[in-house]
Amino acid sequence: MKWIAPVAVYLAVGLGLFLFRNAWGALLGFHLAIILSLLIAKPNLPIKILFTSNSIKWTLVSILLCASSGVILYFFWDKLGVADGVSTHVEALGLNQSNWLVFIAYFTLSNPWIEEYFWRGYLGSTTTNFYISDFLYSGFHGLILMNKVPMDMLIYSMAILVVAGWFWRQIARENHGLLASVLGHMAADLTILLAVFLKV
Repeated sequence: MKWIAPVAVYLAVGLGLFLFRNAWGALLGFHLAIILSLLIAKPNLPIKILFTSNSIKWTLVSILLCASSGVILYFFWDKLGVADGVSTHVEALGLNQSNWLVFIAYFTLSNPWIEEYFWRGYLGSTTTNFYISDFLYSGFHGLILMNKVPMDMLIYSMAILVVAGWFWRQIARENHGLLASVLGHMAADLTILLAVFLKV
């Protein structure tokens, strides 16, 4: 069951993006697939792990390093090869001036908690090597980035996301909890979405 859960997650994102062509549908379907998978699996992983961190140093490192991702995206937008028609893609997915900020707020405040518990908690590992969940975490982002960046940038982005998944797992391992990873993930989500919002 444990490794069937990512299939449901990929399916939910794929349906939302390619069949229904709706960002809200993809995001809510993604969250629903994760929550249902966790309810069925009943992992022996207390929710309080989301609020546990043994090191303020690692928490600050996580936040500052991850926040830089959106800053880099904003200032190097053209050099990173973001497709010219990304604003058209965004609008086609139902995001516009009236709901973009609500989407950013919901995404930033909910997504990191759900994802970290799922990818780094339930599907995570304490190994210091790369682990299958790092690649699965990266992979579903490929569905989101497809047709929005050139192929070389897509591959580069997915490689960075594998490293990000690994990094957040190592922070969780060092901290014996997920709070530093959650807050870093939150900083990344917020700055990246704001960069896209400001650019499109």
